This record gives sequence, C-alpha cells and structure tokens, in this order.
Amino acid sequence: MRARAAPRGPDPHACGTRHHAVGGGAFVGRSRSVETAQPVESWAEFGRRLRAWRRRAGLTQSQLGLRVGYHHSLISRLEAGLREPPAGLVGRLDSVLGTGGELAAVVAAPVGAPYRAEGPPANPRLFAPVPGGGEAPVGQDVLDPLLWPSELPAEGLACPLHGTVGCAVPDQAGTPYLLDLLTAPGGGSDGLPGSESEVLHALTAVLACLIRGALHRGASDGVSTVERLLRALVRWAGAANSSGRLPYGQLRLAAQYAQVAGRLRMQRGQSSIGMAWFGHGLGWADAVHDVPARATLLSDVCTLVRLDRDAGSALAYAEAIGAVDPGRRWVVTLSHLYRARGHALGHDPAECRRHIALARRSFARLGHRDLLEAPWLSGAEGEMRVESAIGGALRDLAAATGDRVTARRAVHATARSCAQLPPLMRETRLLLTLRLADSWACAGDPGAAVALAAPVLDQAVSSRELVINAELRGLHGRLLARWGDMPEVREYRERLPAAGI
Repeated sequence: MRARAAPRGPDPHACGTRHHAVGGGAFVGRSRSVETAQPVESWAEFGRRLRAWRRRAGLTQSQLGLRVGYHHSLISRLEAGLREPPAGLVGRLDSVLGTGGELAAVVAAPVGAPYRAEGPPANPRLFAPVPGGGEAPVGQDVLDPLLWPSELPAEGLACPLHGTVGCAVPDQAGTPYLLDLLTAPGGGSDGLPGSESEVLHALTAVLACLIRGALHRGASDGVSTVERLLRALVRWAGAANSSGRLPYGQLRLAAQYAQVAGRLRMQRGQSSIGMAWFGHGLGWADAVHDVPARATLLSDVCTLVRLDRDAGSALAYAEAIGAVDPGRRWVVTLSHLYRARGHALGHDPAECRRHIALARRSFARLGHRDLLEAPWLSGAEGEMRVESAIGGALRDLAAATGDRVTARRAVHATARSCAQLPPLMRETRLLLTLRLADSWACAGDPGAAVALAAPVLDQAVSSRELVINAELRGLHGRLLARWGDMPEVREYRERLPAAGI
C-alpha cells in the first residue's frame, strides 16, 4: 500500500466538526460547570495558560473553537478569565493543544494552591536512541519543485498543529537552509528561521516530497533522508520536553516520519528495523493522543507479523486497530480488513468471510470526517486498497483450504483492485500482479498464472520488498508443487535458478 501517514493515518487530523451536529447549525451551548466551582482567580490562571498554549500552537481563537466544537466567543471569555471552564471541554483542549494535561491540572488544583508543573510533560524514554546512522545529505528529491506541495494536507499528511483545516507551506527555495540548520551536528531549533509552526509546516511538506519521490519514484536516498530528518526532529522534541513544554507538533510529525521510515526499510527487506520504527512511532503517537497515526502504524505492524505467518499476533494487532477508536468508521474498516487476513491465515473461513462483509459495509458508510482523516480511502484509490486487502484474504484462504470457488473470488477482487490502480504506484502494481497470478494458481489455472507472472518476473526477483518476496514465494511454491512438469511452468522455473525462491 502507498505510504500514508497517517498517513497514514497512516494521520495519521480531526477537523472539529462537533458543532455542525447540532440542529439548525447552532453552536454547542454551555456545558455543565466543573464540580466544586473555584474562585475567579483560578479562572484567570486557566485563561492565561490556555492563551499561551493556543498561541504556541499557532491557532486563532476561531481555529481552536472549530477544533474543539465551540464558538470562538467562548474561547475568548475563557482566556479573559470571565468564565468557568466547562468540564467536557478541558480534556479536549488539553488533547488538541498537546498540553500533557496541564489545563486539567489547573482546574483540579485545590483552592489556594496554584498549579505548578513538575518534571517534563512527556516520558523522557520517548527520546531514546532511534534507528539509523550516517549523516548523508538531504536528497535532491526533497528539493524538486515538481514535488513540493502548495498546502497541507498533502499525500495524506495533515498539519501536525492544525489538522486538516488547510495550511500554507513555506516557499521551497528556503528549505535547504532550514534543513541544514536543523540537521547540523549539535543543531536544534535555536536560530531556525520562522516560527515553530512554519518550521513544522516545512518539515511536513518535505515528508510529502519524500513520499512522492522515495515511495513512488523509487528514489534511492529515501531512507537516509527520512531518518536523518527524523533524528533531528526527535532531538528538537526532546529539547522542548526538557524545557517543560510538551512537543505536541514535533511528536505528531515524528510519528508520521517513523511510519515512512519503517515502510522504506520494509522495501529494503529490513523487517527488524522497520518494526523498530513502527514501535517508536506508536510511542510518539500515544504521547499526543494521535488516533489516526496509531491506527495506521498498527496496520503496518499487523502486516509484518502476518509476513511471519503468525496468525495469533496478526489477529491481536488487527483487533487493536479497531480498539483505537470504534467510533471512526475508517478505523473500523481497517480493523475488519486486517482481521479477515488474520483469520485466513488461521484457516477460519467463516470468520474471514464475515469480516470481509463487515469491511465492505463499513467502507460503504465512510463519511466526510473519515475521508478527511484517511483520504487514501476515498474514490478509486480507496476501492483499490479495500479490494486489494480482500483479494489477499481470499487468496490466503483459498491456499489454506484448496477451495477453488474462493480462489476465483480472490481473482475477481484482485482484478478489481488492479483496475483502480494509479499509474505511479509501480511497486503496488507488481505486488497485485503476483497476487493475481497466485490466485489463478489457487483456482487451478497454472497457464493463466504463468502468463501474468512471466512479464514481471525479473522485476519481482530483483525486488527486496518484503511483501513482494512473500507473494513470489507463495506463487512459486504452488506452481512447482502441483504443475512442475508442465512446459510453461518448467520454463518459468528455469528463469529463477539463482533467485533462491
């Protein structure tokens, strides 16, 4: 699947549309006050801290109100200390602004005992050493004007501070200087040009370029570039955390970078380093309550354990995806797709088919908010991804049970996926071609399987991509085990003498 952060998600984002659900377009009215009203002085302290966190995040009062589902006039009154903070709003403000619970702590402080933060807001273990080494220069693909986005979201990446509201990105021409400062030995955020939000916007745009270049065009320097920028981003986040400020935007963006780094390592056949990056990404996403990033990172972990043929772990991670937020239909759709594949691996036809049906039903009901958070599930691309996963589950089930009816259903699902495939997704086309060939083999038609696989065989053998290698091994094993004496299968085998497949 094409890397998304997040998006995933991945992304990886919420647009804050809660107020639109109220009849007639009215904004949410006053919630009940917090228990045990505190003196007005505590309201003023809450307002001062709220204003500081909002400005630090680069949000206007209107933007913050939109994110949390309240009118901007309420945000204004809260900041002025003229209103007691509504109980239901405090937690959302902490989450959106990434305060590490500071606003809730202000509200909860005993009368006469003003809140004082103690220790760093995030666990220092989040900033432990990360994978990667060398200090290769940032690749030229990052600087290609043709790949530079005009605004965020781009490539499924929302702004790490402002979500999907739509943010301009800095001019591409100033990016090399910014990246040199950020990644210099001993470098950090001090002396960086522009505000924190502008730097985060630029780094998000850079990641969009890396996705377009490294993942779509096959640029060879993708891993070193992503990892070097990610290490710098983690250093910046660690410094902010040490100063007593939760690095909300930095950690959200780091989770997205980690997902891309992990996928690029998978393209190199490096599953252990890929898993390490996904683990770091999950920690960073959890620290800032980034639901889309957590869901998409868990889907990548699920893919890796499935490649190890561990049905139990695959199902556990697939269920964990759904538990991230059962109220988000796109998250539920992902969970059903991965559970279907896990049950196929575990030789459970009934559960596999049940989750396929549930995935299709949930996918058909995706709403506006779902597609804002997971734009890679919209339109033809979304259909391609869903049918690809369903085709994979049905093929796995057919291989396990020998049921040719199921195999033919896998053929149809995979063919539908191929028909929706964008031209730039060349690695995905190779993957789906091999899967379609294997589905024909499971259906008892080795001639069709060889005819599909033969034109892409050289490309498949030279690939280090983990999922492509797994598809090729499965196809090869089935063809030789059942039809090794057929002339076309012998010819196919002769083309792989040194492949070790």
